[in-house]
Amino acid sequence: MRQAERCRLTGSAFVAAVLEAVDRQLAHAPLSSKMVRGWRGDPAAAAIALRVNGALHALARRGRPQYLADLYNGEHDDFDGAIAAALSQEDEFIADWMRHPTQTNEVARGAAIMSALMVVAAEHGMPFEILELGSSCGLNLNLARYSYKLGTVSVGDPSSAVYIEPQWFGADPPVAFVSILGARGVDLNPLKASNQAHRERLLSFTWADQPARSRRLEEALKTAVMHPPRVDEGDAKLWLAQQLAEPQPAGVCRAVVHTMFLQYLDDQAQQEIAAAMSAAGAEATAERPLVEIGFEWTPDRREVQLRLTSWPDGESTVLATCHPYGDWVDWVGRGEQTRERRQYR
Repeated sequence: MRQAERCRLTGSAFVAAVLEAVDRQLAHAPLSSKMVRGWRGDPAAAAIALRVNGALHALARRGRPQYLADLYNGEHDDFDGAIAAALSQEDEFIADWMRHPTQTNEVARGAAIMSALMVVAAEHGMPFEILELGSSCGLNLNLARYSYKLGTVSVGDPSSAVYIEPQWFGADPPVAFVSILGARGVDLNPLKASNQAHRERLLSFTWADQPARSRRLEEALKTAVMHPPRVDEGDAKLWLAQQLAEPQPAGVCRAVVHTMFLQYLDDQAQQEIAAAMSAAGAEATAERPLVEIGFEWTPDRREVQLRLTSWPDGESTVLATCHPYGDWVDWVGRGEQTRERRQYR
């Protein structure tokens, strides 16, 4: 099972074992099995395996069935027995959960985004207006409220309970102060940090054998309760066109940001977003620059790239390759020669 192997390679042997057991025991859940086997479109792009994993984690956190919860609590290692029990007893719950896309809102990816903003800040020396596509709960709209260690560079709010220190390879990012004047996002189904069910959904999509990741998410959710991010409900491509049409003040850099978002769009929607960015870029000036920062899988899903595209010149650069959840960053930077990078195979 390809997703299981990817989970193992990216640091979660537990989730890999869960997904392998699901593959063996899926016949116990006829509704879910029918959805998985008959999925229309690319199941990898839709993260079907991670949807199933999220459903099982959600059930374990609820203590049902108890044998599944005991597996997640480390009280036994009978993956097949626990997964078979959950699939047979909670088929309807799992099938319903699978109808909705994953919403991880991984704040560790904010380290890569902050690094890209530092590159732009070093070049332009301007504050930012952030527009995020696929914001989920909007936790990364609060990225200026977190503390980061990027290589040897410490940035952000040193008093923050959300501390992000990815394993760093390559040179440090440029040291530049990042000022964010405003941050706004959009999502088809925005979640709210103040909503207990929404918080539980996000926590269920973390990996059960990575408690530090769950703790960081919990702290980010607390920050979002105190400082609610602005996330609009709507279609990203329509929303983006509206936001880009708004007047941009001189001396402010407009930054469109997205992390693990494009994979959920069809080709036409991706092309429409690219066209909107190009059209807005054609209007950009040195006084009103526009940048796009993407943290996305390559089309062949071999690696996750942090890509920066800047206008008015339209230059596009891969600044780094990254762990999908932000655990490490392999920094290349702008203007440096291409070197061999880490890849997923």
